[in-house]
Amino acid sequence: MKQAPFEQNIIAMVWDCDKTLISSYMQDPLFRHYGVDGKKFWAEVNALKARYAEQGISVNSDTSYLNHILTYVKSGLFKGLNNRLLREFGKELVFYPGLPDFFGEIKKLIAEDPKYKAFDIRLEHYVVSTGFAETIRGSSIAPYVDGIFGCEFIEDVLQPGFLDGDAAGLKSSAAAAELGLDAGSEISQVACALDNTSKTRYLFEINKGSNKYPDTIDVNSSIARESRRVPFQNMVYVADGPSDVPAFSILNYNGGSTFAVYPKGDVKAFKQVDALRRDNRVQMFGEADYRKGEQSWLWLTEKARAIADQIVERKKAAIRNNVSAPPSHLT
Repeated sequence: MKQAPFEQNIIAMVWDCDKTLISSYMQDPLFRHYGVDGKKFWAEVNALKARYAEQGISVNSDTSYLNHILTYVKSGLFKGLNNRLLREFGKELVFYPGLPDFFGEIKKLIAEDPKYKAFDIRLEHYVVSTGFAETIRGSSIAPYVDGIFGCEFIEDVLQPGFLDGDAAGLKSSAAAAELGLDAGSEISQVACALDNTSKTRYLFEINKGSNKYPDTIDVNSSIARESRRVPFQNMVYVADGPSDVPAFSILNYNGGSTFAVYPKGDVKAFKQVDALRRDNRVQMFGEADYRKGEQSWLWLTEKARAIADQIVERKKAAIRNNVSAPPSHLT
């Protein structure tokens, strides 16, 4: 008999970052470090699509900011910007009330409940962001997270001939030092770019388990739903706005859970998430306050318990279906 590869005992909470976990944008520490006007930078980014369209070039408005950052590096405005610095900027991120403690609390709530412990039910956190993966890795939330998916840069670019070991192809820091070359140690290429639609790819990676077993499972592999590591109904997606509608849609369509947050007292943001709820884009929303007893804490913890209870019931039903009735005395 074919054995199922996964127990399907994992609950996954998948988080957007900017305006969901933090109140601002994670690029702000970068602008402060270099004394760059962030409003001017974003105004330039917003104008890129129209300006390049005049040249007959179509650009992705969600990821064009990455190339504009590289333009700032080349122009000297972000001189010396590298992945180490991007990670250092993570220390400056200020999270909403209750974070990062909430991440650990809800994991503990599931892992230590005897009812769930009997079936080894656990909760994992993932961050999927169009921002910098390195900055999230350097933040206070990183130790509580089981996976981070975001935009990434390459510093030392492999040159033509690198497979042959030629000097022309050895532009890593160590090899360049041996050859007396200057490797630069600045970001120079985009390694990975996430936009609001491609975020859904990582939902499928978590769902199928390719994030945990990349050498065995490809995100495009065909896997029966009952054989996937984290069924969509075991997932909760938390984000702040319309840009996350593609991810919300995947979860809603496949039986998952969706939750939107807004900053306390922000009427415009409140109306935005309320519109998402009325349009059935999200199932519920609350203030971006994750302290114990607050609405978001209550909804998310109760949702995690409800999913865990469903897993318990499925496991018990499977046991009952595979166990015959015990023999009894004849009367």
